Amino acid sequence: MAVREQWYEKRISGDYRTLAEEYSLSPVTARLLANRGIRGIDAVRDFLDESHDAADEYADLPDIEKAVSILEGKISGQKKIRVIGDYDIDGVCASFILSSGIRKAGGIVDVRIPHRVNDGYGINDRLVLEAKDDGIDTIITCDNGIAAADQVDLAHRSGMVMIITDHHEIPFHMDGNKVVYDIPDADAVVDIKLPDSRYGYRDICGAVVAYKLVLALFDRMKVDRAEAAEYIEEAAFATVGDVMPLTGENRKLVRAGLKKMSCTKNPGLKALIREQSLEGKDISVYHVGFVLGPCINATGRLGSAENALRLFEEKDEKKAAEYAHTLSVMNMERKDMTEKAVKTALEMAALPDYENDRVLVLFLPDVHESVAGIVAGKVREQTGKPSFVLTRSGELIKGSGRSIDEYDMYAGMNAVSHLFVKFGGHRMAGGLSLEEDKVGSFRKEINSICTLTDEDIVKKIRFDMVLPFAYADTDLCRQIESLGPFGTGNPTPLFAAAKVSVSDMKIMGKNKNCLKAKITDAEGTKKEAVFLGEAKEFQDYCRAHEKIDILFGLQINTYRDKEKVEIKISHYR
Repeated sequence: MAVREQWYEKRISGDYRTLAEEYSLSPVTARLLANRGIRGIDAVRDFLDESHDAADEYADLPDIEKAVSILEGKISGQKKIRVIGDYDIDGVCASFILSSGIRKAGGIVDVRIPHRVNDGYGINDRLVLEAKDDGIDTIITCDNGIAAADQVDLAHRSGMVMIITDHHEIPFHMDGNKVVYDIPDADAVVDIKLPDSRYGYRDICGAVVAYKLVLALFDRMKVDRAEAAEYIEEAAFATVGDVMPLTGENRKLVRAGLKKMSCTKNPGLKALIREQSLEGKDISVYHVGFVLGPCINATGRLGSAENALRLFEEKDEKKAAEYAHTLSVMNMERKDMTEKAVKTALEMAALPDYENDRVLVLFLPDVHESVAGIVAGKVREQTGKPSFVLTRSGELIKGSGRSIDEYDMYAGMNAVSHLFVKFGGHRMAGGLSLEEDKVGSFRKEINSICTLTDEDIVKKIRFDMVLPFAYADTDLCRQIESLGPFGTGNPTPLFAAAKVSVSDMKIMGKNKNCLKAKITDAEGTKKEAVFLGEAKEFQDYCRAHEKIDILFGLQINTYRDKEKVEIKISHYR
């Protein structure tokens, strides 16, 4: 059940050719910039500037000075501080940054990360009372806490100070037509999404919030900023792993972090890179998002995320290698579980009973709750519909959802929040728990208020421009590389060509999923091409059609010190 696709060329206004002349860019590169909203000399200069200064700015973060003042006093008084994070990449990296930074500033600090199954997302009453019993003076959350009003009150009643650092949407309720935000009464709330926030860029992750708090703390306590330089690796790692848009300061931070990551001095990260056979390579967004990051996430899904935290904290190379291997093995187990669950979920989504549902609510009681979010994402990709996957967890049903651009998942969940025991999330994803007898009502009610149309659930693939192969040279490829790193919000440039002929096809690779060929465009220019995926299916299609349309990227293939531009085919019809 493949989702329908439509291809659209991005349309821009303005004269990008003038920009090309003024900044000595290829017209192709100038249009790529314009397609991403980067127009004018100053904007282009800022975009291409490789410094990451914006990532070090923190003055406009809500309550940042208040949080730093509290921490300075607690560190000076040698009070016990506890960081409470989250079990995903962002939460683990944020926990490491905060605890390590506080320790460098002279503080007494430890970390607790909630267990995905036993605790669920975020701080809970048990963790607050445990902190009280352990003599903790101050709790500081990271990548969670903005929905923890009750836990803040419990901490205060227990005589503890509470600082929240988060990046998630602020919970709210409606009072008639008025939106009322339910902001926890913590001693400091550092969250860019607060309604009165003056912070200009609203898409940083929890680890970047933690990074900025550490910078502010170091500035206040006269700790050399160079001591915080190592944390840009974890901040970048979390930004990619939490699928934050690679725009604005995120893009600059990730670019700087990836460079540092490729020659990291952190023994744990170095061990993980070696375990995944990436040693000596330039670490990319792909490596973090699809190779290294899943190993960090796997431990939080199948065990305790504190194992991942220990990997980042470990100083001994031998022990770091053992942690890295354990995480890698757990990730392989997670992959196997996920593949089986995706198959089951797609079979259910294809049933006639679900055909008219705009929002898929799939109850798979035997699927491990830790992979529900991944499965929901795969179902969304295959169906084009916002998707929730629900699983049984003790006495409750837990679920994760993944959305499409046209659907605000958090708003949809908020509208049926009376059905939930607990819920949270943002526009593109959500998590929830509810009683089993409410599952049917959840599916029915969330669909009854859904306004998605047939057009909304067509997968829209937007390409940058039609590009004759004659333009595809090494100079253009290098200019394109300067626009990276690519990812969410700054997609890899995608070009189109119509009426392309394909010849000399050869299927390669251990898994027979790579096809190399020669292709000729409508103007007669020939190039070498590669297709990764269902290679036999692509080969059969090309043999059945004299000419095809393709979407493609460009890459430089180096062989025996000779460089060739290669067409990387991503879609065809």
